[in-house]
Amino acid sequence: MGFEKEALQFQLTNSIEVSALQFSYDDQPPLFSNFNLHISPGSRCLLIGANGSGKTTLLRILAGKHMVGGRDVVRVIGHSAFHDTQLVCSGELAYLGGSWSKTVGSAGEIPLQGDFSAEHMIFGVEGVDPERREKLIDLLDIDLQWRMHKVSDGQRRRVQICMGLLHPFQVLLLDEVTVDLDVVARMDLLDFFKEECEGRGATIVYATHIFDGLESWATHVAYIQDGELRRSEKLADVNEMKSAKNLYSVVESWLRSETKTMTKKAFNPASHVRRVPTVNDASPFRSSRHMAYYR
Repeated sequence: MGFEKEALQFQLTNSIEVSALQFSYDDQPPLFSNFNLHISPGSRCLLIGANGSGKTTLLRILAGKHMVGGRDVVRVIGHSAFHDTQLVCSGELAYLGGSWSKTVGSAGEIPLQGDFSAEHMIFGVEGVDPERREKLIDLLDIDLQWRMHKVSDGQRRRVQICMGLLHPFQVLLLDEVTVDLDVVARMDLLDFFKEECEGRGATIVYATHIFDGLESWATHVAYIQDGELRRSEKLADVNEMKSAKNLYSVVESWLRSETKTMTKKAFNPASHVRRVPTVNDASPFRSSRHMAYYR
């Protein structure tokens, strides 16, 4: 089995393959229509976009949390993201989002915010390499005596991250998980992620609005606008980076340009023309949608 797994990984061109994805929520217009995305092994890809662009939904689809049509539409390390549940169970595919919960076998979603210790949570995960566990506890500066209902959001987040990384992953999906961390913890964690990618060939897709220090961390960027992939390229190939001060300024220019485009589309000159009222408008006998109710 181990040899077959290694052979499969060797043959894979992309860790993530999304082909002609169609997705919409119930009674909503399509969010993704014929969406394609390909991410190669070892990549540290930043998922960029404005609020509501579809970043979180895409990450959840990649994590197998939303069903999409066809087994081959969304494939992660050679498997169907939704149908092949062993991906998540084995830890090869890991997802860390904003939820204060952890899926533990048949027990389902267990909240991280309760009257129990960090030690109880972390050491309750089975099949973990003790050396990796100790490294993560030290890296995230976790006090095992923390009570989950008494700690800060940042401390609780550290425990959540630690639990999500206990098993070595091949693909890691991150949705704004560092927002509650201080600068030191965030940079140490990013260094750990970089080691995982360079040392084990792991792939990371990271959705964030915090771009400080990511110029030297990320290898690729994927920019989404209203459910459409507008850019997907190596960070080194982004033309704007050659003259920009940093990644933050580049992303800011993309989002500001997007806002201006949407404003122009929303502007309808006809709706701004003031109509001159007529005599009939002032008449008490004029038909209205309110009077129509009684007909």
